[in-house]
Order: sequence, then C-alpha cells, then structure tokens
Amino acid sequence: MSEQHRSFEDLKHQSEDGFEFWSARELAPLLEYRDWRNFENVISKAVQACELSNHRIADHFVDVTKMVLLGSGSRRSVKDIQLSRYACYLIVQNGDPIKPVIAAGQTYFAIQTRRQELADDVSFQKLKDDQKRLLLRNELREHNKQLVEVAQQAGVETGLDFAIFQNHGYQGLYGGLDQKAIHQRKGLKKSQKILDHMGSTELAANLFRATQAEDKLRRDNVQGKQQANKVHLDVGRKVRETIAELGGTMPEDLPVPESSIKEIESAAKKLQ
Repeated sequence: MSEQHRSFEDLKHQSEDGFEFWSARELAPLLEYRDWRNFENVISKAVQACELSNHRIADHFVDVTKMVLLGSGSRRSVKDIQLSRYACYLIVQNGDPIKPVIAAGQTYFAIQTRRQELADDVSFQKLKDDQKRLLLRNELREHNKQLVEVAQQAGVETGLDFAIFQNHGYQGLYGGLDQKAIHQRKGLKKSQKILDHMGSTELAANLFRATQAEDKLRRDNVQGKQQANKVHLDVGRKVRETIAELGGTMPEDLPVPESSIKEIESAAKKLQ
C-alpha cells in the first residue's frame, strides 16, 4: 500500500456507534491545504455536489467542535467537520487536481467508496456469481455507451479511433495487454467477446475503469483523440495500481468462468 493511501486509512476514526469518519481538520494538511478558509471552499463545493446527488448532507457532513493545542500550551475550541467516506470522495473530486496527493485521494476514496457501496448492498451480496456477472455486464454495457459519447466529444470519431481508445484503457488495466492479447490469454475464439467471459471481480474492475475514464474526460473537457487515449491509459493504470495496493489479483490472472454471459442469459430466459 502506498504511503498516501496508508495515510488516508490512518486518519480514519470510528464513532461510538461504529461509524467510520474523517476529521476535516486532519484531512486538510494531508491534502496540502494549509489555509483552513481555502479548504472550507472545497468542502462547500463538496456539500453542493452531495445535495445535487440526492444524498442527505447531514449523513455525510457533521459539524462539530474540537479542542486544539496552541503553541503556548493552552487549548482552544475550533470548528471541525466529521466526514463520511463519501464526503471525502466528493472533497478530493473538488480539490486542486494539480496536487499529486489529490489524485491519489481521488483514486483511494473512489474505489473504497464503491467497495463500501457494494458491501452495504445486501441484495447484491446475496446474488450468485452468475447473477452478479449479469448485473455488472449490463451496467458496463450502459456505461460503455456513455463512454463512447464522451470520447466522441473529445475527438474519438471513427470506429477505428474508438477501438484504439478502448485498447489504451485495457493496456493500462491489464499491464500492457491490449484487447487481442487479453483475448488470446483467455483462450477465446474470434467470435467470443472478452467482456462476456469475465468473472464478477474482473467486470467490476472494468466497470470502474470505464466510469472513471468517462468522468475524467468530461470533468477535464479533454480535447483530441491522443489526449483522450492518454487519459484512458492513465485511468487504467491507476485502477491497476490500486488493485495491487489492496492486495488483489491482477485482472489478467483471474480465472475464466465456465459459462459465458450469453449462456447465462439463455439459461435465465428458459426459467422465465
């Protein structure tokens, strides 16, 4: 685990009720905000984003006061905010993207927030792996459509352009392997699509790659297909780095499921 990711985890607190939270006062210096007023501006943007996403602000941003030790040895009360993991995610998304620690925070809190969402989703956990695969594959199919639209706005226009763009994302996530190489590694036939022969863990990694690439292209208003390709490559690499830091298995080393998505879909239709 990287030093920055370890620091984010080390700052985590737990309330008496068992809920995890971060202190805004402690998070600010880690994110290289020395002026509290500047950091408050970032928090304000995060609160607005929270409200726009239809989350209850009170569930993620809790105003508190804390005692701090002054240089003179005396103590005084200052305003602080207890932040949920999702609140931290929104804060780093609205932070200064030039700072490397902000980029590290975006990756850490995005992946950890997504992992927590899935962990909290009891219905998702009860699904068998084939059902999870079907759910994730359908979600990935929809997000790939959105990724196509955003990539087109960036200058990825032709079918060949998009194939090259997609390969950059795969190469970042799969340690240099492009779509053809992944296809060969899985031992698939030419007619078989690699996304239909991925397990739920591998599909989830690709879903995260696609959603984050889409968000970054849109957020940074990327222009030019070469720049779009670079963004997709960098996002894939960042997801791969985080998988490694969390002790996960690299996607190219994950097993190929016995049944394809098409076979699962056919079986499901027969049961209807």
